[in-house]
Order: sequence, then structure tokens, then C-alpha cells
Amino acid sequence: MDFTLTEQEKMLQSLARDFAQKEVASRAAEIDRTNEVPLDLAQKMAELGLRGLPYPAEYGGGGAGYLSFILALEQVCQASVTVGAIMSVNTVPQEGIYRFGTEEQKKRLLTPLASGKLLGGIGFTEPDTGSDPRLIKTVARRSGDGYKISGQKIFMSLAPVLDVVLLFARDGDSEGINAFILESKSKGYSVQEVLETMGLRGMGASIVNFDDIYVPQENLIGKPGQGFEILLDAISVERMSVAMQGAGAAQAALDLAVDYAKQRVAQGKPIAKMQAIQQQLAEMASRIEAARWLVYRTAFIRDQGQSIQYESSMAKLFATQVAVDVTRMAMQIHGAFGVMKSLPIERFYRDAKMTEIYVGINEVHRSIVANRLLK
Repeated sequence: MDFTLTEQEKMLQSLARDFAQKEVASRAAEIDRTNEVPLDLAQKMAELGLRGLPYPAEYGGGGAGYLSFILALEQVCQASVTVGAIMSVNTVPQEGIYRFGTEEQKKRLLTPLASGKLLGGIGFTEPDTGSDPRLIKTVARRSGDGYKISGQKIFMSLAPVLDVVLLFARDGDSEGINAFILESKSKGYSVQEVLETMGLRGMGASIVNFDDIYVPQENLIGKPGQGFEILLDAISVERMSVAMQGAGAAQAALDLAVDYAKQRVAQGKPIAKMQAIQQQLAEMASRIEAARWLVYRTAFIRDQGQSIQYESSMAKLFATQVAVDVTRMAMQIHGAFGVMKSLPIERFYRDAKMTEIYVGINEVHRSIVANRLLK
């Protein structure tokens, strides 16, 4: 792996940084307070070409690859982890279609997603499933030239505003798992409740009901029964993205801590001159750098066309732990000011904790890594 960024990668990084600093940072506190999806910022990311970066131009994407996507995501997350998470979630249906869809499906379904004309999400988790597909109760039964799907999903991001969802349902005939692209405007799609979460607010995490929704055969992604394979492959890209969300939050927390330590005076001098503070800052910076390059390496491997199911779990596990530890240390440096909602460090701390939990709690990722080691 070449550790030197290309000029194109630097330009993309700069584009994302400008967007984050000029348009996202000033909105981050409001998004967190209202818990409303910033659809206008999602549209702006589409206009900038940030929502389909990894995918070929022939399918509406930027053709820039996964590392470029991660570089851009890192900049956005340092302003708002929520806005970065919108970039991340949108890649899951794109990835599923790109890796397992037919040529016709790529042109018809992937192109509007990668070009930003449509906003996509994923529907997998149910109240009783967690990460176990065998417990899925949402069922797809044959009906004419397609399927009728009934069930309920929970913690479904962007549910109130998305256009399409990569939905996973149990096959009514074979008991295997199928993957479908389903339109939110379909009759029978209803958001029961938008959930109030401690962090990543504004992601529209919801309980969604599917009541006898008809999906045509041509919207079945992959083969019947291939759904779990599609899930594992597509969600590995989101896990890599969550790892970068953690690293981005940690970097933002470190920047805030450094600035505060330089300004805060105690015992007649800035606390940045105190050895205890310096040691914490050095520890924070070292962990972030390790997390960042672990995520970069994972993206590099994906750019080679290889599976990252193992690497993305390791990156997600490590980088999100770093996020929680670093934002906690940054809060300590801020002292009583660290818990004030008027300062952003408190928000980054809550967002960091969310990265440890969503897209598979870290205990699941420890099991994935351990199982690979013990094979």
C-alpha cells in the first residue's frame, strides 16, 4: 500500500473538508437537538458527488474507489457524525446491487442511488433478531410475478425520508433469506415511530411496518436464498464506514481538547503545559492515528476487489473503542465544561458511544475476529 495520497485524493479530501466546515459544522448542534434528518445536506452531498464515490461512472458513481470515499467521510464526520452516517448508510443498497445485481439492475437501480437522485437505506434488524438472520420474521411470499412482504424492522436509519431500502426477508417457501430493493412509496410501507437515541440524532432511526407490500421479481437482488451472503458483503462496507465515523469523532474531540488546553488557565498557566494533560493528548493522538490507518487499509483491500468481512469487523471494533476512549479523555480535559450541551464535545461523546453499538455491537465483532483466528 502506498501511503502517499494522490492529487485526486487530496482534492476530494479538500472538497469534503470545505463542505464540512462551511455547511455542516454550523448545523451539527441543531441536527442533534431536533433529531430531524438534514435532507438538504444529504442533497448537497449528492450534488458534490459524495454519495456514490466508490462506484463506476457508468452506474452514476464517482469511480473514485473506497479509499477516496473513506477520506471524504472522515472530513464530514469531524463536523457531524450524523451527516457522515448518512453517507455511510446510503452505500449499503448500492453495494448490494453493485456486487450481486444483474446488469439491468445496476443500470436501473444503482444509477439513481450512486448519482444521488435517490436516497437509500437498509432494513434488516428486527426486535428479536439482533445479528441473527435465523430469527427474521419478516416474510416474502410468492404473489403473481413477484412477492408480497410483511413484517417489521427496527432501528432502520433514514426511514422517514429514504426513497428505497435494501430489505431482507425470509423466503416463505424455502426459509432462506432474500434481498429486495423496495420503494418507500409502496402501499403498505409505514413508519410507526422515529426513535429518540442518545447519539447519532438526526439519522431517522425508526420502527417501520411492511404490510403486504408487493415487490416485483425484477427487484430481487441476487438469487433466492442468497440474502445473508449479500448482507454480509454489503454491510462490511458500512462497518468500515462506522469505523471511520469513530475515528472522525475522535479526531474532532482531540482538536477541541487541544484548543481548550491552550486557552484554559490554571495555576497561572495554560493547562496544555501540564504534563498530565500532555500525556493524555499524546495518548489520544497515537490511538487515533492507529485507528485511521486501520480503516484506510481496510478500504485499500476493498479497492483490490477483496472481501473485507474480517478486516471491517476488526477496524470497527478498534476504531469505535478509540472513539469512546478519546472523547471521554477530551471531556475530562474540558472538566465541567465538557458536559455542557453548548459545547460540541458532549455531542461527540454520545455519537462515539453509538458507533460501538450500531451495525453490530462490538461483542459481535470480537466473535467474528476470534472465529477467523481459530479456524
